Amino acid sequence: MASQLAFKSRIASTASLEKIFNAQEMIASSHIAKARQVAMDAKPYADAIFDAVQAVVAHGHISHPIVSKEENNPRVAVLALTSDRGMAGPYTSSIIRETEGLLARLDLAGKQPELYVYGRRGVTYYKYRNRDIVRTWEGDTDKPGVEVADSISNALLDAYTRPASEGGVSELYIVYTEFINMVVQKVRVLRMLPVELIEAEATVDADPEAPVQGVSPLYVFEPNIEDVLDMVLPKYIRSRIHECLLEAAASETASRQNAMHTATDNARKLIDDLTRKLNASRQASITQELTEIIGSADALNTKEE
Repeated sequence: MASQLAFKSRIASTASLEKIFNAQEMIASSHIAKARQVAMDAKPYADAIFDAVQAVVAHGHISHPIVSKEENNPRVAVLALTSDRGMAGPYTSSIIRETEGLLARLDLAGKQPELYVYGRRGVTYYKYRNRDIVRTWEGDTDKPGVEVADSISNALLDAYTRPASEGGVSELYIVYTEFINMVVQKVRVLRMLPVELIEAEATVDADPEAPVQGVSPLYVFEPNIEDVLDMVLPKYIRSRIHECLLEAAASETASRQNAMHTATDNARKLIDDLTRKLNASRQASITQELTEIIGSADALNTKEE
């Protein structure tokens, strides 16, 4: 009897968890379409800004913070985009693992990484381990707004534009999760500043008679190139961070949906397994009771004879 009560208690508690998991999956399913669309809508603008910066960088020798910083400054800013809530599978742990790897590589390279964290889960993780954090942001990681993107970009841009003597940094890195599709989300490390020039790869089957693509266009900067880059730099940082926040939000929602779907299936399988064990225990109890009754009846019949 005690074993049957234990099975019934476990089945009831597992059924309650199954309802919670299923509700979380349905909520994530209702949010993922919008989150994915918002991320896709922001991508063309961010890509256009990035292409414009790449074109300017490829134009010629430019001495501007957007492409170079003091080489003797070892301080580097690292921004990790985690989540506020759990029940998202390995989403936050993957970000933390990649961030720890980046910090270790920077330490080996003689750098002094300074950590910035977005998301309550990441903040709790690093504070529990007494890791120094320059600044944190929490709230609405699954629905990031323009305000938090502006706050993060202003803080990082301020750290990057300050001179080394005032605690400025020489590089900006961001660790986030790129949304590929509903099943695949990849953790990426992006160096936002200084901007790295990405060379176009030549295709093997290129048409030899096609026009040459390597010719750089001519630019005229008004009033001058420094003023243009000073205006482009904040827009570039803000657009890249906003895009990463939206990609991370879509990835978090997709990861939560997948995790809750798996948890719901596992809970149902566990309920089925416990139900079979409960039925087997009940059947064994009934068989034992029948055996005792038959044995008692046989004993009475033998005694009467």
